Amino acid sequence: MRGFIKQIVLSTIIIAGTLLVSCEKEVNIKLNTGEPSLVVEGVIENGLPPYVFLTRSIGYFSTIDLNTLQNSFVRNAKVTVSDGVRTVQLREYSLDTGANGNKLYFYSIDTAGSFFVGQIEKVYKLTIEVDGKIYESFTKIPNPTTIDSMKTVQPDPPFNKEKNPLARQVRIYFKEPDTAGNFVRYFTQRNSEPYYPGSNSVYPDDIINGIYFETTLSLGEPTGREFNRDSSTVGYPGDTVTLKWCSIDRANYTFWSTYEYSLGTLGNPFSTPIQVKSNISNGALGVWTGYGAVYKTIVLE
Repeated sequence: MRGFIKQIVLSTIIIAGTLLVSCEKEVNIKLNTGEPSLVVEGVIENGLPPYVFLTRSIGYFSTIDLNTLQNSFVRNAKVTVSDGVRTVQLREYSLDTGANGNKLYFYSIDTAGSFFVGQIEKVYKLTIEVDGKIYESFTKIPNPTTIDSMKTVQPDPPFNKEKNPLARQVRIYFKEPDTAGNFVRYFTQRNSEPYYPGSNSVYPDDIINGIYFETTLSLGEPTGREFNRDSSTVGYPGDTVTLKWCSIDRANYTFWSTYEYSLGTLGNPFSTPIQVKSNISNGALGVWTGYGAVYKTIVLE
């Protein structure tokens, strides 16, 4: 459980972004503050227990700091996950952030009383009961797409190879399933870093059904890190890079693609307004994601 908890702590980087993005409206902007919405970030992956973060959205003009984020966590909720046969109630955990006593709160299985991990091709129902309201969502863990091979490459243009000749990225080769409706989200880990999603981490299969395909992947960076076109999203010879390649369902593809678009255009007055598409009922924001994940590792050359 310790290693699992260490992995999921870094998942909270989405929370700050979601709290900001969720304040965007598609066209109309209301300056008066309404009731905060429930923000859900839940994940279940094949071979791993589910975990769920619950927070409240933060007003567009609110000052956001560690104390604000600390106070946004939703506690004492009843959270259950069901595979249609078994239903388990998740336990609330807290983790010290090491920053002035601030803590992170999340829900996962009670290790003393249950063993419940994701399985491929199963559908999982998430139910949240809090403040007299019930929120529900369904997600499926799709069958993963196998990565045939990986190799080290120099970044594609417009990356300036002359300024950073040792920069490396990863090219992958795989066969896309010949059925429509396959979607992927990927993460990378450099050496002992956590897994970070790529800057454009989701892909549909609209034009590559049933064919062998290759693509170059930029390496993931933590949300909020300043982007440098000459050094971001790359590794260097000798780095160990692990790719986490996840099949997701359509609802999750829709959420993550609209979320990443909104995050990438936040603050741009010329961008097209877009609403992030949640898969949670009853007006909640956020997402309940099933990952059919495979892992593959390469040492960059």
